[in-house]
Parts: sequence; structure tokens; C-alpha cells
Amino acid sequence: MRAAPLAVTALAAALLLTGCSGDGDSSGGDSAAASPSNGTTCRIGAMDVEVGPANVAPAAGDTGNIPVTLTNQSAECTLDGFAGIDLNGADSSASVSPAADAKSTKVTLAKGTAATFTLTYTRGKAGDKGSLDVKTLAIGLAGADTQKSFKWSYGPVQGKADNAGDPTASVGAFTQAGD
Repeated sequence: MRAAPLAVTALAAALLLTGCSGDGDSSGGDSAAASPSNGTTCRIGAMDVEVGPANVAPAAGDTGNIPVTLTNQSAECTLDGFAGIDLNGADSSASVSPAADAKSTKVTLAKGTAATFTLTYTRGKAGDKGSLDVKTLAIGLAGADTQKSFKWSYGPVQGKADNAGDPTASVGAFTQAGD
């Protein structure tokens, strides 16, 4: 009857991991980031994040691409799923969905190695009710409830069917950066 000890061990591990979840601090602080007992899920607080340089959409209706590079500054970890992206305006915000053709991949990062993903958006008309006047970009990782925020300088984002709360934007899959 080895099943009972294995079940107890698995339950204890799950409870330990649950106790180490992030604190919801939107400043990018992730108190769980430095603890190796968190398992292998990457935490945004343990990453150096570089946003851009971007291929900016110059006018309303044009498409822009913003590469984001995450460099692991902690123990080996794994990115799984897609980055969580929120576009925040002065009085509203919207979440960005994965690109329709993107396939989620697992990327393992040793300390000092990097992964990238691309945020694609359609520029909206300034002052238009169907556009979100974005002020900040918030980035989070699957498995954690914390985000890091960055200034947005790429213009308003067009909403689907003129709904500013449903941005014409998407996030791509993680890919290993470098060699």
C-alpha cells in the first residue's frame, strides 16, 4: 500500500506550493520569487523584463509589434502557457488574449537565460470611444498573481467592433532567446 504515503506527500507538496503564491502586488514584487521551494514555475519578480524596441503602428488602423524579453535572474524555472497582458488606461483596462494561431509551449530557463514573446496591436484613433487610450502595459506569468507594469508610448489601441474593452491585440507564445 504505497499509494497512501505518495498521496500524503503529494498533498503536502501542493499545500506548500499554495502557501508560496504571490501577494498580488502589482508593483512587480513577487515575494515567492526568491524561494526555491516554489517548484519550477517562473515568477515575474525573478525576471528582468525588457519591453521593445517596438515596431510601432504609426497611424490608426496600422499594426504594431512589441517584443518582450524575460531574462531569468533566479533558479531554473519554466514558462508555460502565455504571458498575461493587461492594457491599462486612465479609467479602464482590458486583457489581451493569445494570438489565434499561437500554440503554447514550455520554455525552461536557467539563471541568466531569456525567452521572448510578441505583443501585436492595432492602433486606434485618439479620443475615439472605440479606442483604449493605454497608459501602462502590465505583464504577468501563468501560475502567479503578480505583474510588472511599464509605460505605454505606442498610442491608443483599437477595440474590436469599436469596443475599447475588447482590444484588437494579441500575445504570442514564448520562445527561447539566444542560442
